[in-house]
Amino acid sequence: MSEPRSAPTIGQLVLSRQLQARRERAGLTRDQAGKLLRVTAATIRRMEMAEVGLKIPYIQMLLPAYGASDDEIATFLQMADEAARPGWWQRFHDVLPSWFGGHVSLEEAAKTIRSYEPHFVPGLLQTEEYARAVLTCGGVGRPDPARTERQVALRLERQSLLTRDGAPVFWAVLDETVLRRPVGPPDIMRGQIDRLLAVTELPNVTLQIAEFAAGHHPGTYSPFVLFRFAVPELPDMVYVEYLTGALYLDNAREVMEHMEAMDRMVAHAESARRTREILSEFRKGL
Repeated sequence: MSEPRSAPTIGQLVLSRQLQARRERAGLTRDQAGKLLRVTAATIRRMEMAEVGLKIPYIQMLLPAYGASDDEIATFLQMADEAARPGWWQRFHDVLPSWFGGHVSLEEAAKTIRSYEPHFVPGLLQTEEYARAVLTCGGVGRPDPARTERQVALRLERQSLLTRDGAPVFWAVLDETVLRRPVGPPDIMRGQIDRLLAVTELPNVTLQIAEFAAGHHPGTYSPFVLFRFAVPELPDMVYVEYLTGALYLDNAREVMEHMEAMDRMVAHAESARRTREILSEFRKGL
């Protein structure tokens, strides 16, 4: 059986998609591909969804059946070796839930990240103190200070992607609740608002506040993140998180509906310029 892993790299995601595309072009079902390896169709599905690693012997048996040439097989195997190199986030495997590992991998590869957050400041924009307060109070069960510090370190390291070369566009719509709900003592909230004001100066970051007075909007139900990639093999994806796990949606209809909801929320929320004014006014009252 293939070994599960907590966070596939973007290279593994791309190769898994390519493997699926080759199978479909060859006109083979997952059942038929599974018989070649003497595994179930479910195992083929997990390989194509990057839920398990791509074993080299499996690739060497499948690609010829899919009509790949010797040169194509050699290139694919070389890419598989390169893609198997662990991402930086694997250093945090002890505190990285399996259901969140994919999110970190997608962040690293995305060219555009659009986020709706009704409860807290998005993790990519949190200060160390705010993140620590959220992680300490937001977990289920007894807090583990050492584990919390590792989670904070992971969250802070993720944030470097916003200022690196080739940084993705990050566009977030935040409900006014994010400002109104205190997280820790006032000094933590003051520091967090200062951080939000600072990131609005970044050319690749846009923030918008959806004020209470503007009424109901399409995203009132739950937070979600939209990912778009420069890699053509990867479709747009939606990440939806709940208490003990997450969903990764790539069905075209579901993605389109989330995009439409996000577009409507962007039109509904205050402008980026007005949002900076709201943050400045709110900061003065803390």
